[in-house]
Amino acid sequence: MVKIAAIQSACQPDTAVNLTRTLDQIAVLADQGAEIICLQELFIHPYFCQTEDHRFFELAESIPGPTTERLCELAAAKGVVIVAGLFESRAAGLFHNSAVVIDADGQLVGHYRKMHLPDDPHFLEKFYFAPGDLGFPSIDTRFGKIGVCICWDQWFPEAARLTALNGAEILVFPTAIGWLDEDRETFGDSQLDAWKTMMRSHAIANGLFVVTPNRVGREDHIEFWGASFICDPYGREQASAKIGEADTIIADCDLNEIATARTHWPFFRDRRIDAYQGLLKRWTDD
Repeated sequence: MVKIAAIQSACQPDTAVNLTRTLDQIAVLADQGAEIICLQELFIHPYFCQTEDHRFFELAESIPGPTTERLCELAAAKGVVIVAGLFESRAAGLFHNSAVVIDADGQLVGHYRKMHLPDDPHFLEKFYFAPGDLGFPSIDTRFGKIGVCICWDQWFPEAARLTALNGAEILVFPTAIGWLDEDRETFGDSQLDAWKTMMRSHAIANGLFVVTPNRVGREDHIEFWGASFICDPYGREQASAKIGEADTIIADCDLNEIATARTHWPFFRDRRIDAYQGLLKRWTDD
């Protein structure tokens, strides 16, 4: 049994304020018994990808770097695993939308770089980030094997499946998703429902726990909806955060359910790996 938590925050322009607030929330959740604590995408920054502005590259930092140092210190002090989304500066002119996994002894044990990058109105990530090149790893920690994908990755079943095949028991999706003003009235409910359905489907199809820490609050043209949740291998929500408000959630997750789910719904057994070559093509007539 492992206690998993997620923090859903509204970000201020001051990154130091965002970091300090999040560290305080991690400490509170740890004192409540949380063992794995998951943070949202780019958790110390407002979502700057709404415009193309070279000044925002100055926000990036190395991994390891000053933010991971603070997270590692707190993880060791509290004996918790932390999953955090960061703006990575890899080299001059080379940046990634990344996440780190820090083990309960304070060691940085995992690193993921976002593989799928959106290029949509107010989600202009291809301007800022290079595509990930670390694959879809499963990261061993004191409290379980963790896989990480980030936001836009969550719409691609291949990403979740490959992470599960690498051994992940818990799949974390640090997220920044919300409504555009022009979409809210007509499509708002269906967009939120589609997002939750997609996450739950990853849990079911791969027989693992899914954690989706999303940000909240209005930033320029986007109203981030929050609604973070944790679900089990049957897609059942174990904890759900509020819509439109900062919140934290925590849930008891029995990792033994993974073997039970995969035995009763033997999707891995029945996969036709001899017939999936077409997945390596852009379209079937390529």
